[in-house]
Amino acid sequence: MTGRRVVITGIGAVAPGGHGTKAFWERVVSGIPATRTITAFDPTPFRSRVAAECDFDGVRAGLAPEDVRRLDRAAQFALVAAREALADSGPDITEETAHRVGVALGTAVGCTQKLEEEYVARSDTGREWLVDPTAGSPHLYDYFVPSSIAAEVARDAGAEGPATVVSAGCTSGLDAVGYACELIREGITDIMITGGTDAPIAPITVACFDAIKATTARNDTPGHASRPFDRTRDGFVLGEGAAVLVLEELDAARARGATIHAEIAGFACRGNAHHMTGLRPDGRELAAAVTAALDEARMDPTAVAYVNAHGTATRQNDLHETAAIKHALGDHAHHVPVSSIKSVIGHSLGAVGSLEIAASALVIEHGIVPPTAGLYEPDPLLDLDYVPLTARERPTGTVLTVGSGFGGFQSAMVLTRPEGQPA
Repeated sequence: MTGRRVVITGIGAVAPGGHGTKAFWERVVSGIPATRTITAFDPTPFRSRVAAECDFDGVRAGLAPEDVRRLDRAAQFALVAAREALADSGPDITEETAHRVGVALGTAVGCTQKLEEEYVARSDTGREWLVDPTAGSPHLYDYFVPSSIAAEVARDAGAEGPATVVSAGCTSGLDAVGYACELIREGITDIMITGGTDAPIAPITVACFDAIKATTARNDTPGHASRPFDRTRDGFVLGEGAAVLVLEELDAARARGATIHAEIAGFACRGNAHHMTGLRPDGRELAAAVTAALDEARMDPTAVAYVNAHGTATRQNDLHETAAIKHALGDHAHHVPVSSIKSVIGHSLGAVGSLEIAASALVIEHGIVPPTAGLYEPDPLLDLDYVPLTARERPTGTVLTVGSGFGGFQSAMVLTRPEGQPA
């Protein structure tokens, strides 16, 4: 370890409720959910018919028509978000420096939409067991291998350093940024294009979550279906989107006069070695990740001014996460605001961790804590300050963002305002 300090100098976002980072930020602080009845396909046969969809047109977003035809929706999201992040950061990637620029992207379900489309078309909507292997798209291999998404972003940006995809379920977008940060700290790269992307709103995904009843059945009121920490919560709302960040070493960013959104001061991840979907109620493994991230940042728990929660609106997660925050932060947990932006943009699986990092950086930059939309009836079993319904102005120098994923994955990241950076 060289001890190099890593900062975020570029942010790009594709999210429900608005295109681009500015629209994303305005939406999450408004507290107006971007959840609605699914329009991507006929959801009538399903138990949960609600999602947070992106109103996204690849051509209007700047992609070539042939790329829109060729690429899965998740890859399109990643390309558009990466271009915005690079434009925001403005790094000079040249032939001489390209090998020091890498890509690390997170995704939980990869190119789900294109894979499903191909299968449905070749199998006569699943009626045929044997399909013609020559009838598939020439790009079928790219859909099958999630690493193709990182390759697309690297090629588009001219990045010739390490290029990889991290797939760890719902913590993928958080873990990919943590991995990218370590590559810079260790001196392997100078700049990383990193984040997460997922476009899971497809029949196969909806059916999977229906089977375990993890998603909401509040179909009659889709605009109020996501209710993290609320007594009446009944499951999460599926979402989609992407966030891409440009990371670089602090001194280099300052030397070239880059805008610094936040510093990544600490990151850690743990596994519970317990159950594919189950969580231990005491939250000890998530608490351990939080403590390790704070230790890496060399910070006391009392330094945390806001917690960007995983906040899925499932009973199991809300109890687990609340216990973890209290265990890791001690008495300070009762004095720090905690909120979930999934209440506005839904749960986009492998993308949401990076969207939450982007939101956390913007909290530091703007001094506004997003609300937990849909929190109408407090749960008496949950006793923290979950910022119900309305955003708050609050100068915030340090943010803790956390994630929890199927498979027992638990991740935590600490973001700060670098010293000398104006509030």
